[in-house]
Amino acid sequence: MIRWEQGSDGVVVLTLDDPDQPVNTMNRTYVESMEVTLARLEAERDTVRGVVLASAKKSFFAGGDIGFMSKARPENAEELSELCTVLKSQLRRLETLGRPVAAALGGTALGGGYEIALACHHRIALDAPDSRFGLPEVTLGLLPGAGGVSRTVRLLGLQDALTDVLLQGQRYTPRQALEKGLVHELAADRAELMDKARQWVLSHPESAQPWDTEGFRIPGGTPAHPKVAAMLPVMSARLRKRLRGANLPAPRNILAAAVESAQVGLEAGQKVETGYLVELMTGQVSANMMQAFFYDMQHIDSGGSRPDGYPPHRARRVGVLGAGMMGAGIAYACARGGLSVVLKDVSLDAARRGRAYSERLVEKAVSRGRLGREKGDELLARIVPTDDPAALDGCDLVIEAVFEDPALKQRVFAQIEDVVAPDAVLASNTSTLPITGLAEGIARPEDFIGLHFFSPVDRMPLLEIIAGEKTSRHTVAKAVDIARQIGKTPIVVNDSRGFFTSRVISKFIDEAVAMVGEGLHPASVEQAGSQAGYPAPPLRLLDELTLTLPRRIREETKAAVLAEGGQWRPHGSEPVVDRMIDEFGRGGRAAGAGFYEYADGGRTRLWRGLYEHFTVPGREIPFEDMKERMLFAEALDSVRCLDEGVLRSVPDANVGSILGIGFPAWTGGVLQYVNGYPGGLPAFVARARELAGRYGERFQPPASLVARAGRNEPYA
Repeated sequence: MIRWEQGSDGVVVLTLDDPDQPVNTMNRTYVESMEVTLARLEAERDTVRGVVLASAKKSFFAGGDIGFMSKARPENAEELSELCTVLKSQLRRLETLGRPVAAALGGTALGGGYEIALACHHRIALDAPDSRFGLPEVTLGLLPGAGGVSRTVRLLGLQDALTDVLLQGQRYTPRQALEKGLVHELAADRAELMDKARQWVLSHPESAQPWDTEGFRIPGGTPAHPKVAAMLPVMSARLRKRLRGANLPAPRNILAAAVESAQVGLEAGQKVETGYLVELMTGQVSANMMQAFFYDMQHIDSGGSRPDGYPPHRARRVGVLGAGMMGAGIAYACARGGLSVVLKDVSLDAARRGRAYSERLVEKAVSRGRLGREKGDELLARIVPTDDPAALDGCDLVIEAVFEDPALKQRVFAQIEDVVAPDAVLASNTSTLPITGLAEGIARPEDFIGLHFFSPVDRMPLLEIIAGEKTSRHTVAKAVDIARQIGKTPIVVNDSRGFFTSRVISKFIDEAVAMVGEGLHPASVEQAGSQAGYPAPPLRLLDELTLTLPRRIREETKAAVLAEGGQWRPHGSEPVVDRMIDEFGRGGRAAGAGFYEYADGGRTRLWRGLYEHFTVPGREIPFEDMKERMLFAEALDSVRCLDEGVLRSVPDANVGSILGIGFPAWTGGVLQYVNGYPGGLPAFVARARELAGRYGERFQPPASLVARAGRNEPYA
């Protein structure tokens, strides 16, 4: 895996190039190759003037072997500890070779790849726009396993290492990495990269790591320094506030490893890291997060949801119908993705107000240095406001984002169908209305599809693509390509009321509201949501959505069920929402009054009337039941979505639930939560039945889940 080339100047270039994989990873091949290479470097040290580490791949090094790590179990702890010791000792031998070592980073170096770079005395990065550098292990429920904690603490100091690198796993562009001190210099092209690396090695024959020089002190001081000692409780409190009791052990282990390793020498500090890493690697949370954020994301990013057999599609000109909050956000996302945008509303003033939303976003990005003025102006120039349907002439994509009224949606499509390109993708941004029904008013139903964006569109990464009964496979393939073109992560689901995301998130909110109706303390309900790991507690979330919207959706759904001859099963949340709206006039944040009180546009506290009208003094249930009622309600309905064919795949369910509706990241998504429940599927089924006995039939596990549990067959 490591190619040795030594020039006449004595510089050895070591080129990393795994023959069996498209990227380099810390697998067994790497470990064995590095061992042989280090032995040769040590044996031939007298003839070596310096070392340059480079890569033959597009990226420098992809990091740890996820396939190996995701299979780790508690019984593998000793083996994992030994592997970490070997990885760290190899990098320690490299940095103490007594010869200068430079890393020529010709592409992305994340995780283990950046840890290899950290063990080099000098780091030069190719200034490529798609390259990223950092230690994102925390996003997989892990911590850096090859010395990354100890070295970044010694490189940057405790506070900066924790804040800028370790606790949130930031990924930096080459220029950002230079500003943060993660690399020392940049190169414009690969030839300059290698030349700079070689020249640096030749001009620094006595190089050593800062922490190996006499008199070295950690920047800012160790935890024994008064300023650092005063800072640590504040940082710990901030971390607790951010985690809010959620089941996310990695940030806590990272903080502990950083603080403890800073109080001892490097080798001892690395042993501390290993202990905290092995604890994480053998736990269920990291397995869940690796499943969702690596395997399931890889499935989706590689086109797993895209129908086969169709050529790649690239949209060029999009018409956005409706310039309200969603339409304005969609216009910005499309323009940012390089499309020309015609933003249409009933009046030119309304369309211009929609474009002004993009102007504000661009101004903010420019002022913060995230976007150049010229690029910002180019983006805005791509958005043309109009009130004239004829302006959509030639559009090969139309996205409707008007009010959730089927008749209105069909009218706006009727105005433009004969104007746009004859093979244009026709899309509705509806969040609940069945696509098949909306397509009845469309002349080309095979080209009609749902593109459900999430608010705020500029920040939310998911795009839920909904195929109606007559939507063609080719249109689905085009929609997946469009999603990726504008930087969204696409999941594909089949048509039904509420689709997947809107339907399932309602179960979470309904369960929380029902608990308020049962007399439980509202603050405990909110705390249960936070400690379950939801990014927003449920009553606060419902206030943001407004109470009137879910009620209208509920009434429409009820009417549809009854019209089809079905039976409507009332939920305990319904009378609470009805009383909040009808009796107390509290419709949510937009109305200035909901489950929370508001003053001067800001949320202040839970509405005191909740305690007067709903809370029953002394009424309690186990806190774990409160958390799991929310989690199980969503997971069980996701199983039903899979049974009914609404969900097409397990990755769509897991990724969609995390990115779209805030299902707790530590679970790995709604179906991985079932897989990873302590005791597996049989234990999940038993717990569901226990909840059903206490709180209602809605918690009874579907027959398909019971059968799968009998086979002990996880969702995959």
